[in-house]
Amino acid sequence: MREFTVLVEQDEDGYYVAEVVELRGCYTQARSLDELMERVREAIVLHIEGNEKPSSS
Repeated sequence: MREFTVLVEQDEDGYYVAEVVELRGCYTQARSLDELMERVREAIVLHIEGNEKPSSS
């Protein structure tokens, strides 16, 4: 299991915005912190899967 640093801020409209520091361009937003953390996990998985190189078999 890997660990990542996640910066969380609340914008002027009340949304929580999260950025995964180690993964350039990996961010998400949500209305609640619980929903935000679920979305962060999903965003990390999608980001990592999208950057994997296909194996040459």
